[in-house]
Amino acid sequence: MSVDTTLMDRIRGFLDPEEGMALYTFACDAAPWGPCLEIGSYCGKSAVYIGTACREHQTVLFSIDHHRGSEEQQPGELYFDPALFDFAAFSNNTLPFFRQTLALSGLEDTVIPVVSRSETVAKKWNIPLSLVFIDGGHAFETVRTDYQVWAKHLIPGGYLLIHDIFENPEEGGQAPFEVYQRAVASGDFEVLPRIRTLGVLRRKQPQQSGRA
Repeated sequence: MSVDTTLMDRIRGFLDPEEGMALYTFACDAAPWGPCLEIGSYCGKSAVYIGTACREHQTVLFSIDHHRGSEEQQPGELYFDPALFDFAAFSNNTLPFFRQTLALSGLEDTVIPVVSRSETVAKKWNIPLSLVFIDGGHAFETVRTDYQVWAKHLIPGGYLLIHDIFENPEEGGQAPFEVYQRAVASGDFEVLPRIRTLGVLRRKQPQQSGRA
């Protein structure tokens, strides 16, 4: 495994190392079957885990983020980081940090930054995906939209990974967990063991889900 753990310690982000290793492992399994996609790049921590697997299997990772910060990262909110704030534009701007991460990790030819909103990119998307990782904004409408517009592009056997799954409201926001439950209830996915707060689902083969 060639993820640079020393580099990972220097990248801003909220991804637990155990969850990151799980991303790498699932991406290694998925990548031989097609490209991967993540919603929520931030400064690139998850992109290094998934992108390293993609590089090893000669495929690519599409990494979608408008790089203006999610709801909880705005000024006055819990996860606001002034080091990421462009005071001249009076807006967050994580794109330079993300690009620096790709350069330091040697992933510039593997990870494709897509600087836009998730739902905007999805409007004309037609590439089948082997893995989708949802870790963008954590408002319910945002997570639900990400699920609705991207899960349908997963190939049979492809992984749907949803970050920040908290069953207990006292531990964290409920939107990712509620959307995870919707995905489970759809009957389209096999439920695999969770890794800390990382929900892991795998799209069933058509005969398994009962859908053509």
